[in-house]
Amino acid sequence: MSYEAIAILMFSSMMLMLLTGQRVFGAIGFVAVIAAFLLWGDRGGYDLGFAAAIKLMKWYPLLTLPMFIFMGYILSESKIADDLYRMFHVWMGGLSGGLAVGTIGLMVLVSAMNGLSVAGMAIGATIALPELLRRGYDKLMVTGVIQAGSSLGILVPPSVVLVLYAMIARQPVGQLWLAGVLPGLMMATMFVIYIVIRCRMNPSLGPVLPAEERDIPMGEKLRLLGAGFLPLFIFFAMMVPFVNGWTSLVESSAIGAIAAFVAAVAKGRMTREVFETSVRKTLGISCMFMWIILAALAFGAVFDGLGAVKAIESLFTERLGLSPWMILILMQLSFILMGTFLDDTAMLVIVAPLYVPLVGALGFDLIWYGVLYTITTQIAYMTPPFGYNLFLMRAMAPPEITLRDIYASILPFVLVMVVALATIMVFPEIALWLPGYVYGN
Repeated sequence: MSYEAIAILMFSSMMLMLLTGQRVFGAIGFVAVIAAFLLWGDRGGYDLGFAAAIKLMKWYPLLTLPMFIFMGYILSESKIADDLYRMFHVWMGGLSGGLAVGTIGLMVLVSAMNGLSVAGMAIGATIALPELLRRGYDKLMVTGVIQAGSSLGILVPPSVVLVLYAMIARQPVGQLWLAGVLPGLMMATMFVIYIVIRCRMNPSLGPVLPAEERDIPMGEKLRLLGAGFLPLFIFFAMMVPFVNGWTSLVESSAIGAIAAFVAAVAKGRMTREVFETSVRKTLGISCMFMWIILAALAFGAVFDGLGAVKAIESLFTERLGLSPWMILILMQLSFILMGTFLDDTAMLVIVAPLYVPLVGALGFDLIWYGVLYTITTQIAYMTPPFGYNLFLMRAMAPPEITLRDIYASILPFVLVMVVALATIMVFPEIALWLPGYVYGN
């Protein structure tokens, strides 16, 4: 059997397993181990899973994963995110569409606290959405704002998805995080510009708050501003030592977790229930990611042993005559297609063993490609008919927001994200300048 046929058989078997409703790590790991047994016998099959487990346990930067997840859940469960939204409510309510702009700001800060888009979606849907609807904001506008803003969680550091990509692509986590900073801020700025322009053209989409609600004592305004600066303080307390080389990545993640815990204690919100809930959720998410990484490493090892990547590269470049850029664009389109029925983690571990080595062989920078993958995943999350974020939003939204409203709300924001993706593809330095500057020094 040819390498191409084996690769196609493995992928089709894995997709069939996923369609049966099996867990992602179970489907991927099962196909990997069975393929190893059939290709290399008992010894190869045993060694494959064992070697993947040892590689996972020896990967020191993986310790950052539970640290950052714990930090995010502490800040979320202790309701510090509520203070953030109150700050934006007071300071930006005088601008047409100001609360929607503030919601994007909230999402950026939540992303800097927790590298998961689900956390941003939960906070936006429970805190911002009811308030925006009560203030007379257009339901299509606010639904799109929350979905688009929550997608920033997998791009702005500390992104958990980029940690997973770093493990599979064998790239430095610190460089990937720094590469996501400017694209994430650029995309958030583009969302804000779109909201301001739309609300300037049609003020009924985002009415200004009444003057009596904005007319509060300056002391209260400053107190709320301080509440908004707390997450930024935690973020900089953790990132500045790392960027300057004073601490390692793992040490910086520990600083972030400790700072979040101390902040919750200082505000009197660290109850036994908050601590227990945060620890339980951290353990569950961390274990899920470790099982998925283990399965992905085993699956990738089979491809490495087959040399299937070189065979696929030959198929695209020699037989089909495609240019490297055409191949890269086809990869991004395939991510958008897969995003209609898979989440970001599943997409990465299914195709990374094939795509990542192929991207490197085509001469592209793997740090830059990590940012492209993440943005494309954000787009896939919001693309009908089965985008992951669409159904999360439907589960959390009030009854008056229908699935049709949710589909219609994301179209302009998807177009903004496509423009951002194309901009970074044309100008790679947007992603590569910051890690090059920091690590070059």
